[in-house]
Amino acid sequence: AARPADWTLSAIVGAAGLAPGLTALAQGGVLALANKESLVCAGSLLRAATARSGATILPVDSEHSAVFQVLGSENLDSVKDVTLTASGGAFRDWPLERLATATVDQASTHPNWAMGQRITIDSASMFNKAMEVIEAKELFGLGADRIKVLVHPESIIHAMVTHHDGGTIAHLGAPDMRHAIGFALHWPDRRPLPVAALDLAAIGSLTFRAPDEARWPALRLAREVMAAGGAAGAVFNAAKEQALDDFIAGRIRFTDMAPRVEDTLAALSGKEHFGRDPVDLASVLDWDGLARRKAALCLT
Repeated sequence: AARPADWTLSAIVGAAGLAPGLTALAQGGVLALANKESLVCAGSLLRAATARSGATILPVDSEHSAVFQVLGSENLDSVKDVTLTASGGAFRDWPLERLATATVDQASTHPNWAMGQRITIDSASMFNKAMEVIEAKELFGLGADRIKVLVHPESIIHAMVTHHDGGTIAHLGAPDMRHAIGFALHWPDRRPLPVAALDLAAIGSLTFRAPDEARWPALRLAREVMAAGGAAGAVFNAAKEQALDDFIAGRIRFTDMAPRVEDTLAALSGKEHFGRDPVDLASVLDWDGLARRKAALCLT
């Protein structure tokens, strides 16, 4: 990341992507950011690094790329809210009472996207979308009340922007990450990409539903994290990563992950400086380590 470069893609999974992302931003080029955890853990640090070097952050998550493309040069004052869509993951149609029996293999199979195991499980629990809500707040400077989530099983609409005049503009595309990556690679130009064009007649219909927070409590936790500010994002992400590790290892059930994260946030919220933005990378990593240890202790 320290090598001089015009364009750098940050696609390391988890909090491990924060340090190289900050290093890349110091070079003053374009950081194409697929590592949402960086903004969740340390949005203020990334913004400060960008301001110092004159770098540019381009979102590579499909939903945030869609918002970026729809917004263009729009003044945010004209925007009422943005909506991020969610596929609902592997268990979107499961009875709630069955979720406690979900296996790692079942959670690792996504109905629409071909992704790695960790992000696929995060999609099933909706922790991935919870992270993206926080990421949207940090990327676009929107208040938590202006960021919505809509379950859209077909994953054709990636995001929508609603204006105060009542109009809503949506970004549509096949569920193929080559679009978001290619857009960031060629920005500010648009170039041909090896992505299939949509055939809406063949698709026939698009469906939507409001997210059920009894099924996906991670969305509620994201709102609480945004309201708390300070170190809450770093604690939230670290506790989530630890809970995911424990689920994959068979130490906890699928439905134990959200309570584990909630308990960790509650336990650390009274710590000194919890409500303050971390001042440097070392501070973020301190909170990260503390939250992982606390989340792991919940097993005993």
